Amino acid sequence: MNEPLSTLSDATAGAGSDSSIEADKSALPLLRHERTWGSWKLGISLATAAAATWCYLIGGYVGAYLPFTQGAISLSAGCMIGMLLVALAVVPVCMRYGVDSIASAKPQFGNRGWILVSAMQFISIVGWNSLLLIFFAKSTTQLLLALGWIADGNSALLVPLTILLACSLVFCFLLKGSSGVDKVARILVVHVLVGFWVLYIIVSQRWDELATATPAAASPDKLWNYTTGVEIGIASLLSWWPYIGAMVRMAPKGRTAALPIMLGMSAPVPALSLIGIAGVLVLQVSDPSEWLRTIGGPAYGIIALLFVAAANLGTAVAGVYASAIGLRHFKALENLSWPALLLITILPVAAVGLFIPELFFAHFGTFLAFIGVGFAPLCGIQIADYYLLRQRRVGVRALFDNSANSPYRFWAGYNPAALLAMVAGCATYVGLLDPLTYESHGPYAFTTASLPSVLIAALVYCIVTRLWVIPAGKGDYR
Repeated sequence: MNEPLSTLSDATAGAGSDSSIEADKSALPLLRHERTWGSWKLGISLATAAAATWCYLIGGYVGAYLPFTQGAISLSAGCMIGMLLVALAVVPVCMRYGVDSIASAKPQFGNRGWILVSAMQFISIVGWNSLLLIFFAKSTTQLLLALGWIADGNSALLVPLTILLACSLVFCFLLKGSSGVDKVARILVVHVLVGFWVLYIIVSQRWDELATATPAAASPDKLWNYTTGVEIGIASLLSWWPYIGAMVRMAPKGRTAALPIMLGMSAPVPALSLIGIAGVLVLQVSDPSEWLRTIGGPAYGIIALLFVAAANLGTAVAGVYASAIGLRHFKALENLSWPALLLITILPVAAVGLFIPELFFAHFGTFLAFIGVGFAPLCGIQIADYYLLRQRRVGVRALFDNSANSPYRFWAGYNPAALLAMVAGCATYVGLLDPLTYESHGPYAFTTASLPSVLIAALVYCIVTRLWVIPAGKGDYR
């Protein structure tokens, strides 16, 4: 059932809503007049969030398998595919009804089963933000060393202190909700331009070395190398599933969001990942804060360190905001004060950064692969459900109905079709590509691991829904 947003003021009658909570700090649907982000504002916010240190790490992994030009092409293709999958899965419902990514998954997983998706979102954002703030701390420490403000022996203590500082800054920026994301984006978007300058520096000054560089871990099978570059791009952009709903729901209509989504999110990642590809091929280091001083001297090094720190902070702000909105779906947290909710979201990030930063940092590749394992089948399920089974109809009131009479109650709040499809999709991915070792099997070199995972999950979901769920009268299929 499609319900006009103007009639949704009572949509949360059974959801325990608190009218004292501002709209953009709640998970409830935003009305048209509450959506204040136009094309430019949305595009800048998405680009600022997308362009961070993870681009260099992603580029570093691609540069281990492919030369510069081939790596750029394969990674760009993978990023566009990944962004398209996320956009098809999440954006229509989030934009149409002003809800976040978690709400968009309730028609598939049920009014209790969405907890699985919420856990995936929370773990993903905590992981990414931990990585970003660890980089922020390292870059800030190196900046102070370069300026001569601290001695080298004091850097070990400064890293955890800087992580706490970064967490505090994110907390302060977000006290005003989505306006904090917007204000940070408008200030920090300049780092995207600085990123292209950094890329120009290494390409112009080391082109001969770059053109002849040999990837360190390249397979003798060239097709496998290309496919892995595409797969890394797909998996990287699938990780935007947890973020995108909370941001695009601030835009008033789909026409406003289509171009900013595809360009603002999918373009900066491969573009700035070229820095990582070039760095790892020429200097065996993907992080520009570690090599820019070697090429351009101390002044360039200081600019790069400022750039890296700013990039990470902007993305962390977007991630914490999206995670906090997702937590609002839990009944115990829906009326919690906004500052308390931000603390719940930030504390795990601070804990990782303080106690196990190097352990987490050393296993980034595994974390990235597990993003594909989880979010590829999730996208397949949502695409199949929304376009093939529901014909783009969603009951928006039902998204916030947690009662036993909810249209999305299924069986005790869980949809077996979604659970079986997730298992099938994850098994398909792992069967094609081991996320721990990157050892591939079967037709991986021709298919990637993410795309078959999307397809199998969608197929299993459709079959189980047609044969079991719809005949049982569950799920509000019409």
